Amino acid sequence: MCGIIGLLGNSDTSVARSMLSALSHRGPNGMEIFSDIISNGSITLGHARLSIVDLQNSKQPLGSDHGSVLIQNGQIYNYKSIKSKIRNYPWRTSGDGEVILALNKNSSQVKSEFFKPIQSKFNGYIRVTDNHLETNNPATSHNSWIEKLDGMWGFALWDSKKQELILSRDPMGIKPLFRTILNDGTLLFASEIKAFYRHPDFSRRPDINAIYARLAYEYPIDNTTLFEGVTQVEPGSIETWSLDSDGKAVLTGISKFSSEKISPNKNWDPISGSKKLLSSLRHGVQDRFMSDVPIGVVLSGGLDSSMVAALSHDSAIATNNSIPECWTVAGSEENPDYVFSESVANHLDLKFNSKIIENDVFYKELPNFSWHGEDLDISVLFWQPLFQEMSKHVSVGLCGQGADELHAGYQRYKDLNSHYELIKSRLDDTNTNNSLDLNVPTGLGCPWRDKKIFFENNFSNLLSTLQFEMERGQLSNFQLRLADRHSMAFGLEARVPFLNYRHREESYKVPLNWKVSDKEEKMALRKAAKLTKLPKIVTDRPKMPAGTATTPSLLSSFMDELTPHAIEWSKEYGILSDILRKQPDMAVGIRLFHSLHMTDRGASFNKTNLMDLLEDVDSWNIN
Repeated sequence: MCGIIGLLGNSDTSVARSMLSALSHRGPNGMEIFSDIISNGSITLGHARLSIVDLQNSKQPLGSDHGSVLIQNGQIYNYKSIKSKIRNYPWRTSGDGEVILALNKNSSQVKSEFFKPIQSKFNGYIRVTDNHLETNNPATSHNSWIEKLDGMWGFALWDSKKQELILSRDPMGIKPLFRTILNDGTLLFASEIKAFYRHPDFSRRPDINAIYARLAYEYPIDNTTLFEGVTQVEPGSIETWSLDSDGKAVLTGISKFSSEKISPNKNWDPISGSKKLLSSLRHGVQDRFMSDVPIGVVLSGGLDSSMVAALSHDSAIATNNSIPECWTVAGSEENPDYVFSESVANHLDLKFNSKIIENDVFYKELPNFSWHGEDLDISVLFWQPLFQEMSKHVSVGLCGQGADELHAGYQRYKDLNSHYELIKSRLDDTNTNNSLDLNVPTGLGCPWRDKKIFFENNFSNLLSTLQFEMERGQLSNFQLRLADRHSMAFGLEARVPFLNYRHREESYKVPLNWKVSDKEEKMALRKAAKLTKLPKIVTDRPKMPAGTATTPSLLSSFMDELTPHAIEWSKEYGILSDILRKQPDMAVGIRLFHSLHMTDRGASFNKTNLMDLLEDVDSWNIN
């Protein structure tokens, strides 16, 4: 797990080092830079390392004998299997990342026309070639080898012979990767957007459409960010970039190497099916024990994290690893999450570590939470004290995230009509007839997948809702972002066993009536959980909302004090005012995001108290 940055076009090593230093929290074990002058420009890659595997070696940027250089964030869990099948490769490390270089070397030969100077045209904020979306565009030539990777990643690979930059992200978007284009045509990319702040030519501007959608849906949609001109590399995709004859970065190809399809099987058998669900999750947990450093378990006392804890205990014994300890945080020892977590740990004979969150945590820690999260949410602040406490003892934490999306765990899935009406009412607040002003290109490589953001059929039934939320941002842009940003804020790697490919495939087969009913959720997963050592009181425990369940009184008292201010602040945000007024926690969130991310204040915020940060902002001049 690491942080990566890069510049293609007009790169500068001193600027690159500054960008990389903004991600030092992601890589406390060292930072390295690679730079090279190429035809029509230059390329610079930077890597901040958190050492998890092959601790003494595997430094990046990692070069190769065939002229390629890699920077990678994440883990390739099947690297040993891949490595055993590749012969005659001059391995330099014992780590997982090098298999990316080896697979790339063995990929298909380059067509000669890709060497020619590239002419480009504008498509939104970026330059593209005429054939960047064609069936045989340059990115598609990399599908066959990237498909072999099993893990989580955001990587960049520079091929000096082709003069081609490859950007790729794992199928579920577990690891982040952002990009933007400067006015001079230089491509910037990084694991976190705050790295871009260090480039003197990057201008921070809010993307009002993206923020509007974020407020309506409660998560960012598609590949948008809250910053105008900053786009995510799409999960499960490959992008190829080069320089045109003027030295400007051009997207030469983009390809989806992976897609997730929920396909309920009407012949699914509850007995054998639940066993397969458990077996596939066990495989995911075992794979995520790949580490040369200590591993811990995030435990909330709910079904998902308790299953991970139970299987971690078994997997540690099966793989001859140390049995991991568990960590939980709560507002008090009487909190249900705390009580259930302690009970689960004791039942499984796992060491229980806990932290009681201080009463003033929102006033003290909310700025740091917003800074690292790069988002508007404030309710799940507990993530940071949890990961901060864990990071004192371990470098890897196993989490239960992804289970609610795969197995329909949220309350809204029981009443889709009310959920639809809620989103509709929020969009009505802006008097835009339930539509966003998407006068921009959409599709692969663009911030928005299509213009049907608000579309009744997206929520017409459970299947369409689950597919929409998995594809359009609930999982990648909210849950996985939380795990990544707030674990990496303290140099800790969060791993998500539920999202291993075996378990995803098994979960997609589960009939919808085994996922949710009027009274219960995640029935198939609960049946699988009953095959573990977990007590019935845990396997039957209803889903509790994160954040409000962990710190209910702390959050409510904080918002009681801040709501009058939030209502006043909401008036300053133009077309967003009405929707913010009805969501005062989001009004606080956008105000803090505005203060920290849309000003030049930067990391100096830690010397300023919360109320001063919230009051000291200039207007965005939103119509």
